Amino acid sequence: MTLQSENQRTKRCSDAPAAYRYQVNAWRTADGAGLAKCELAPNALHFAAPPEFGGLQGRWTPETLLMGAIAGCFTTTFQIIAEHSSLAYTDLEVEVEGVVAKVESGYELTELRIRPLLVVAEAKDHDRALELLWKVQTLCLVSRALSVEQRFEPRVETKEMTPVG
Repeated sequence: MTLQSENQRTKRCSDAPAAYRYQVNAWRTADGAGLAKCELAPNALHFAAPPEFGGLQGRWTPETLLMGAIAGCFTTTFQIIAEHSSLAYTDLEVEVEGVVAKVESGYELTELRIRPLLVVAEAKDHDRALELLWKVQTLCLVSRALSVEQRFEPRVETKEMTPVG
């Protein structure tokens, strides 16, 4: 990272407002189809209740959208932390699994499993990469907003890059 880009990043962070607002509007028709839109994205998102609750097949559900929000938040937070820490990595996949169970008061999200798999190019980066995954787990805004029990199961693999030619 150049000094100029580091200065631009510092300036952006120091000029940032103390709070941000995000808004999504959702509509639902009588046939069970839902649509969500936000100003930041040009495409609407189609959703429905899960099929096991009488919803439509082939649609995102509020539950899968929440899992996607956690995975997306984790990967974007990791990218920022890795860049700031000068950690080179080749791939990051995050699997998020939520368990919905019937409890006395109704159905509830009872457990989350967050399973990041990070691939680094050099074995010497393994421990530092694992440390950064744990750091991101404490910083991810979406998962921090949830009070449900979370199981964090990070893995780091090394894929040595072979020169071409």
